Amino acid sequence: MKFPLFLPCTAVFFACLTLGGPKASLALDVPSPNGRLVLTFEVKDMGGARACPCYRVACEGRTVLAESRLGLVLDGGPMDRGMAVVNSIRSQRDVTWKPVCGERDSVRDHFHELRVDLRQTESPHRVLQLTFRAYDEGIAFCYTLPGQDGLKDLAIVGERTSFRFSGDPTAWAVYAAQGNYDGSEMPLSKVRPGAERPLTVRIADDLYAALTEARLVDYARMKLRPAKGEACTMEALLDVERGTPAVTGTTPFTSPWRVVLVAQSPGRLLEQNDLVLNLNDPCALKDTSWIKPGKVLREVTLTTAGGKACVDFCVRRGLQYVEYDAGWYGHEYDPKADARAVHLDPKRNPDPTSLDLHEVIRYADSKGIGVILYVNHLALEKQLDEILPLYQKWGVKGVKYGFVNVGSQRWTRWLHEAIRKAAACRLMVDIHDEFRSTGYQRTYPNLMTVEGILGNEGFPTPVHNATLPFTRFLTGPGDYTFCWQSPRLKPTHAHQLALSTIYFSPWQFLYWYDRPSMIREERALDYWTHLPTVWDETRVLRGEIGREVSIARRKGEEWHLGTIRAVGRGTMEIPLSFLKPGRSYEATVYSDRNPLDPASKEVKIETVAVDSTTILKADIPANGGQAVRIVPAAQPLPTVRGSCGPAKE
Repeated sequence: MKFPLFLPCTAVFFACLTLGGPKASLALDVPSPNGRLVLTFEVKDMGGARACPCYRVACEGRTVLAESRLGLVLDGGPMDRGMAVVNSIRSQRDVTWKPVCGERDSVRDHFHELRVDLRQTESPHRVLQLTFRAYDEGIAFCYTLPGQDGLKDLAIVGERTSFRFSGDPTAWAVYAAQGNYDGSEMPLSKVRPGAERPLTVRIADDLYAALTEARLVDYARMKLRPAKGEACTMEALLDVERGTPAVTGTTPFTSPWRVVLVAQSPGRLLEQNDLVLNLNDPCALKDTSWIKPGKVLREVTLTTAGGKACVDFCVRRGLQYVEYDAGWYGHEYDPKADARAVHLDPKRNPDPTSLDLHEVIRYADSKGIGVILYVNHLALEKQLDEILPLYQKWGVKGVKYGFVNVGSQRWTRWLHEAIRKAAACRLMVDIHDEFRSTGYQRTYPNLMTVEGILGNEGFPTPVHNATLPFTRFLTGPGDYTFCWQSPRLKPTHAHQLALSTIYFSPWQFLYWYDRPSMIREERALDYWTHLPTVWDETRVLRGEIGREVSIARRKGEEWHLGTIRAVGRGTMEIPLSFLKPGRSYEATVYSDRNPLDPASKEVKIETVAVDSTTILKADIPANGGQAVRIVPAAQPLPTVRGSCGPAKE
């Protein structure tokens, strides 16, 4: 992908250092704005090779990453040794921008940057640029092959990018985007090739890192593998289609960012995940008023009556969208299936006359509800340029891309082009199945959510659920597909309510395996009725990977608080110090009615007065949770301190 070699910079400080001829060894420091993190770049002899570019990262003087190799391998030879620094440029930036659909209403983009020009000391004397950024939240770097004689068309075979840790820290690894986090915290030396990103690593009890990538748009996906012959070192593993280079392009060409988030706790990692967004280009859309977050109900009967029943349920229960899932245009894996018209899959609905999709869209629009259509990748790949403007004409609000190909540069390029094409037709997008976001929703905010997660389709364990916030959700929203009535649910209903606040997704799919006729009108569902899906503020109150999570999110003056526990029953104390001091609030608390009975899913509901001095106490079983909606009190009330107080059911 082509990018300008010099980034636009609203910099307080900008300095250029031109060195007097090539130098093989020069250490250059890049401190974060608060000075807590320091990235050091150097060219030095490593592992028997001469003049290798490398970097290291320290946090308050403690090693995060030891000296780690850098470089690209082109089909014409490696660019990871025999290099000399010929120029360097420093800059810094400090701006604030507003996401269209975010976990926070504003994001600060504040970094110090170093760009280093390297030249091979021997023929063919190619030039490679390295750009480093140091944020308070972590560090990032990318490669640029500038335009130069003898290198117009390029083929990248692989990277020498590595992440070397001291000692043998522990990590939480899965090997597929929808992998199961079973709670195993393994030594880094035991991680197998093909580990998904982000890979979260515990360096010490008060020092964590997460390895990932950002701005993956026209490049091969990076996974991670142990570096051969280097202890406790992970290296970039690019997805390659058989018989082709990993990446092709023309110069100037810039790679995605390689990212290391750094924090003192798992909760701080999540609070700092805007770093991935900051490493993507600003919003490319002039008008984003048509991009609307909301809650989504899946329609599975493939009938007009079923669609209208879903619309009525959405109106009654505060949802904003109905999604027609697989089968509305035929069998999704039939190569003859035509997504330009309604042709029902007879295995899902044998009556071809039972669905008037246009009538459902008209009815939904009259009730203020949008319709989303699912389309499998087979039809997308053949008909994308036809169906997107057609769906816009029909009045459809969004498309769910199903079973998309991912990994290779070809399919990465195709998918991001498909996001841009949807934006041109004012269509929002949800991407399933193995795709994980790398922050492109900043540039094209019509990308509402993605899967890349083992959600309630797979009925995971509470341990998995308590791991996701500090692994998968570090790189963006996840479509978890919440269930309510299904008997296959392992956690309690209070756990499900809590997760819907803990997990961020501007499109939040609810009642995944449920139909309106199956859902009882119970008061516990009021929590979902009032639940926003985008937020003005997010705070992680408690976080222990695989064990417990408590997250508070604010929209306007309302707060929603989700807490889960995954190991052993116990009482958790949740201070409400995030509330405005001196102000009275009313909290509706949804918790497990029978914490002694792990099979019980009944929800207890209490309404109590709280303020910033209140400490909520949650008695939570290992598969349970607590969800709390907090709103400003209409008038001052006696405030409960230290517990939830008496119930008002």
